[in-house]
Amino acid sequence: MKASKVVFDNVRKDVDRYEISPEHFMVLELLYSKGPHPVQKISETLSIPSGSITYVVNKLEKRGLVERQVNPTDRRAYHVVLTDQGTILFDEIFPQHVATISANLASVSNEEKEQLLLLLKKIGISAQDL
Repeated sequence: MKASKVVFDNVRKDVDRYEISPEHFMVLELLYSKGPHPVQKISETLSIPSGSITYVVNKLEKRGLVERQVNPTDRRAYHVVLTDQGTILFDEIFPQHVATISANLASVSNEEKEQLLLLLKKIGISAQDL
């Protein structure tokens, strides 16, 4: 618990220096790395309640970082997409964020990181079934 707290505190400090809330950062990171998503899918993927995700997307939209676009396969639904401004921002901050995470994990080899990833997935899956 102590190790995860220290790493998460370091990552949170990194996010804070961009003057973006953790929730805003998570949404921007998802859209940056995975492309447009429906609001509901963002909510499910990031475990942010549906009422809260609407608030987060609205705030990001007001800042000009994302926009809603009509889903071409379902005109009743919308996809959230990064704007050019959002992409430019994330092009700037994401490499720095990756460097922060890498620095926090520098004490373990790539093989150990892969093993840790597999073990954490296994623990997470089994814990969900409790």
